[in-house]
Amino acid sequence: MSLVETAPLSGRSRVAGVIGWPVAHSRSPRLHGYWLREYGIDGAYIPLPVRPEHLAEAVRALPLLGLSGANVTVPHKEAVLAIADRVSPEARRIGAVNTLVVGDDGGLEGRNTDGFGFVENLRASIAGWTAATGPAVLLGAGGSARAVAVALIDGGVPELRLVNRSPARAESLATAVGGPVRVWRWADRHQALVDVALLVNTTTLGMAGQPALALELESLPITAVVNDIVYVPLETELLASARRRGNTVVDGLGMLLHQARPGFAAWYGVEPRVTPALRRFVAEDLLESPRRVGAE
Repeated sequence: MSLVETAPLSGRSRVAGVIGWPVAHSRSPRLHGYWLREYGIDGAYIPLPVRPEHLAEAVRALPLLGLSGANVTVPHKEAVLAIADRVSPEARRIGAVNTLVVGDDGGLEGRNTDGFGFVENLRASIAGWTAATGPAVLLGAGGSARAVAVALIDGGVPELRLVNRSPARAESLATAVGGPVRVWRWADRHQALVDVALLVNTTTLGMAGQPALALELESLPITAVVNDIVYVPLETELLASARRRGNTVVDGLGMLLHQARPGFAAWYGVEPRVTPALRRFVAEDLLESPRRVGAE
């Protein structure tokens, strides 16, 4: 089936969507629509703009309307924790839900697939990659940083150096996730790179329309992997600088694509693949509308 065609819908179509406010920035309808067409699935994936004051009633209406579930994007990820009937251990530790699945009993399960997407992106990009290889530096302490931190700790990272502009927020994240986390001052971020195996940027610094990330890489081993979860632009200045000096770099688009896989499988019953063709299809949209930034 051509990807420009629209799959026919029937009275048995499976429907899911993305809840946010606003939601027009989301790439999820394009991404899930690609998979629906690729696999010839009788289903649809739709944007669901929901104001914060209507969130609880909208979420609880999903099973009543026969939807299979939904992604959750800003500003609702944390609030949905208190609305879901069940919450996965990962989502509870991260403190946010990005995927809702309606169970056979009509109950809503809240999940978080951001950590899965982060790990799968690195595994798909680097043969044999594992978090246990060596210490990691994590820039940022927001929701994405928490998902990455949990994934690295669960993956066996021996030391996680957490660097954030707000020390209090970094300390709060470290306490919440536990494990071998050490908080570094933002002023010391350059020295934190010594002897690490992985550097991850989860801040908005370097994103289109945001200030640049000022980071000296002289102390970073050439063997270290550098990952920026920003995907607008696809190659940030951090990645470009790391590539020029010989480091292996991984952009953020793969995390966006891989985090969508578990939800699609739960809603439509098919395990989707992240392929070069899918990456090109989503990347085209990023080039056409670079200021629309959103992971779901």
